[in-house]
Amino acid sequence: MDPNPASVSDDSIPGSPPIVDMSTWAEASAALLEREKALTRESDAIAAARRRLPMVEVDGSVEVIGPDGAVPFTTLFGDNDELIIYQHMWYDGAPHQGQCEGCTTAAWQLDDSVYLAARGVSFAIVTAGDWSEVERFVDFMGYRAPWFSVRGLDAPIGGAMGNLQCYLRRGDRVFLTYSTTGRGIERVSPFLGLLDITPYGRREGWEEVPEGWPDPIDAGAPVGGHGAPISSCWRTDVDGVPDWGPTSRPVPQWTREGATAATTLGREGPCH
Repeated sequence: MDPNPASVSDDSIPGSPPIVDMSTWAEASAALLEREKALTRESDAIAAARRRLPMVEVDGSVEVIGPDGAVPFTTLFGDNDELIIYQHMWYDGAPHQGQCEGCTTAAWQLDDSVYLAARGVSFAIVTAGDWSEVERFVDFMGYRAPWFSVRGLDAPIGGAMGNLQCYLRRGDRVFLTYSTTGRGIERVSPFLGLLDITPYGRREGWEEVPEGWPDPIDAGAPVGGHGAPISSCWRTDVDGVPDWGPTSRPVPQWTREGATAATTLGREGPCH
């Protein structure tokens, strides 16, 4: 809703929302709230449909590699019948700073799954990386969530990474019930939702913003351009400037003791 021109202050600030009186703001907020409520109801309806999806049986006896060596995939369930896994992408042979910035960020926010456990749902992270490399990375990051290597396994447990998946166990039988990727995994990153409620949003090039708004955060895009990639600030240099170059690290790594400016990402091969 466009505010009533008569209600707009003559000291409005360029590149920011118009300044209005409280009643005009309340009216515009109420109109937006109706749309937000409709979105919530639609989201609930989609969740109900998701619960009614059919499921497909998978081989729960396949072995994954963890800190205790090879164990059946069913081990990831623990004492629960439901399991969520995040499939973390991996660059073979790359140093810690060269691993996937999006997955590093997602795993950072999934580290404490205590509330999932309280609801009878187990959680684990799997990756196609070799366990000898993965173990060092997990130790460096200080992750507490259980990690396993699914190297060499076929989809859906192995194969392409970058997915969020749900499984159900019935006795010795295991079923895949849901899988999503791309922006579907945004649900594990609450900071994105918080950025969405700020005036300038995520500052990424794909977002629709009013004319005159600040440019998206530049992460290799042309100066002043609107081509900053999605997740443009998941990787920064030592000064916190978004950068995907050889001196950058995934943002959560800068909280790790001893993290310094990198010299190479070591990412010559494809991500698994």
